[in-house]
Amino acid sequence: MPPTPQRRRLARRLAAGAAVLATAAGVTLTATAAPAGADSGHAHRPAGTVDVQLLSFNDFHGNLEPPQGSSGTVEELQADGSKKTIPAGGVEYLAQSLRTARKGHAYSVTAAAGDLIGASPLLSGLFHDEPTIEAMNRLGLDVTSVGNHEFDEGRAELTRMQRGGCHPKDGCYEKGKTFKGADFPYLAANVTDDKTGKPILRPYTVWQHKGVKIGFIGVTLKGTPDIVNADGVKGLTFHGEVETINKYAKILDRQGVKAIVALIHEGGLPASTSYNYDCDSPGPGAGISGPIADIAKHVTPKVDALVTGHTHQSYTCTIPDPAGHPRTVTSAASYGRLYTDTTLTYDRRTHDIVRTAVHGPHAVNHVVDRTRPKAADMSSLITRWNKLAAPVANKPVGYISADINGRGAGTPEEPLGDLIADAQLAATTAPDKGGAQLALMNPGGIRSDLAYKASGGEGDGVVTYGEAFTVQPFTNMTNVVDLTGAQLLTALQQQVSGPNEASPKILQISRGLTYTLDTTKTGAARIVTDSVRLNGAPLDPAKTYRVAMNEFLAGGGDGFPALKQGTHKYVGPSDLDALTAYLRAHSSPNSPLAPPKADRITVVK
Repeated sequence: MPPTPQRRRLARRLAAGAAVLATAAGVTLTATAAPAGADSGHAHRPAGTVDVQLLSFNDFHGNLEPPQGSSGTVEELQADGSKKTIPAGGVEYLAQSLRTARKGHAYSVTAAAGDLIGASPLLSGLFHDEPTIEAMNRLGLDVTSVGNHEFDEGRAELTRMQRGGCHPKDGCYEKGKTFKGADFPYLAANVTDDKTGKPILRPYTVWQHKGVKIGFIGVTLKGTPDIVNADGVKGLTFHGEVETINKYAKILDRQGVKAIVALIHEGGLPASTSYNYDCDSPGPGAGISGPIADIAKHVTPKVDALVTGHTHQSYTCTIPDPAGHPRTVTSAASYGRLYTDTTLTYDRRTHDIVRTAVHGPHAVNHVVDRTRPKAADMSSLITRWNKLAAPVANKPVGYISADINGRGAGTPEEPLGDLIADAQLAATTAPDKGGAQLALMNPGGIRSDLAYKASGGEGDGVVTYGEAFTVQPFTNMTNVVDLTGAQLLTALQQQVSGPNEASPKILQISRGLTYTLDTTKTGAARIVTDSVRLNGAPLDPAKTYRVAMNEFLAGGGDGFPALKQGTHKYVGPSDLDALTAYLRAHSSPNSPLAPPKADRITVVK
């Protein structure tokens, strides 16, 4: 009989020199144990209680190596009000940070809130994220919820991530080695099979150590089908976050598990981009908005803490539960740049977490900076997989003269967004290649920046295939469809209305398309209708245009149902192939590509 995931985790921790307990039966998880008598050092813990350390992170997205560009930094607020940028992230540093944090804690559990995989850099994505699952096993992850990106390759592949086995098409990547799967449970309480009505993975699990029991419920956002390709969620139903958590909290409570943590792949928008700002000033939860704020206010008081994700933001907030008691709501940004350390004070008499009218669990976000030593086992893992990836990853595909920012731009229009849209237009302009007149790109599909400074020793300004893959990891096929001017205008308005009104998704546009975005207005009115031009001519509502975009957008993804109305579809190259072809055609060592000016959208503030 092959070893269970829990036994494999135990063996790895022992091999690393960590003291751990053997796994209990069923769904109970192991706990990392400190030497006998060790404690967290909480000086004012009430009698009859113990402190449980909850370490958490979210949205890792396969970033085993330190993320490039702005994706690999965090912003720290200084005492004088200024802000400091700190390089952060990389699994070598994350693993070391977590191992250091666990020292001296008799009770410690590590959890995540989804999107550990998917939209990953080439080092992980090339191998269908097997390297990331292996890394999560080694760093001692105990439990995670699913996120929307866990469904990028569909239910069957998610199941393989949990249970193991070689890829059905690509096979095994290393001779004599079979992928073992995750040692930790993926929780998917609100994702059910349409045929059986049952969750596709475990809805909850219970961690226990020396009589302490903590239940974990895991959910992804209800809107997952709107932000992944339809094939990835075919035959599945995604239920509401609050109703699902409340349902399973009751089940855990009936089982005698009173201490409960919800792992929710849905998040909020903090008032500051600094990881260490005071989210509770001027009052509890005052510094955060977005979906998680409403969810937190309605999740049953039976749940003692909420670990969240999805928005890639950092916050540690206190939002009162429906009974008025304080409850922590946390998120550790993304890409392994931060981890959250939450203290849960467990009462052995009530078997619950101590939460009073003035005191909730204490939570702090910590930077995974790169000044600390690297975890040697993670360095070895990266070296091993890099050797397998090298023939593909290190191949130059283009040259740039400076950073071309995507997610790091901080503006509605991103220079890298313009570049990608131009690349898709160039790949599909010819009459026999789709006949596209313009191209659109969803901002969420741009996963990183293109950094000028070399990160892999290939030379400054050189763009490798691996770096291009990090920017466009989905390999979505480029579609060209017919849309009327009226439909196109509606799509532009959907950037800032309907489900996108509170958190706009500004499409990146190809050269020739221009318009004005008036942020002083609300809803669809923010798109100034008579400002929309294509190659200088006003957009004609009655005219038909050939529009290029990735297949995700063409399916109405990200809240753009107007784009789903396109007809006469032509399927072109993948978005990644379009990008690399454009870089090859428009850059050379002697004539590198300059960052686009990002002057196609005029923003009125």
